Amino acid sequence: MISNEQLFRILIDEGFSKGDITVFDKYSSPDFVEHQYGFFPPDAEGVKKAILGLHKAFPDFSMVIEGLVVHNDQVWGRMTARGTQMGQFGPVPPTGRKMEITVIDIMRFKDGKLVEHWGVPDRFALMEQLGIKPPPRFVMKLMNLIH
Repeated sequence: MISNEQLFRILIDEGFSKGDITVFDKYSSPDFVEHQYGFFPPDAEGVKKAILGLHKAFPDFSMVIEGLVVHNDQVWGRMTARGTQMGQFGPVPPTGRKMEITVIDIMRFKDGKLVEHWGVPDRFALMEQLGIKPPPRFVMKLMNLIH
């Protein structure tokens, strides 16, 4: 049987980085639940749709695993995602800009299958690098109002 760490690596390296969405068919439970904001539907089909969209917008998209923690049935990973926006990304037309962001993923496995996923990409960094968010000074002022 494949370990949870190996499954995590396959899903990130083959699925997200290389765009091979079939790994989610092979390694996801029929009861799989996606918790990352914006993935719709919140299941394996939503994840596959998101991966295809990422690779369409960023043809050179890749994720590098920088660190992993395995605890019981969960694997926590810190990755660096990189790519060049050459296609439409949501409402943003191609910019030709490069992006490099940190992504935190948590995957829970049961009986050799992915049953839950939480993804936390640094969306502020992504938006800034693509030129679609207010400058950091504005964000810091906003954060000071919240605290």
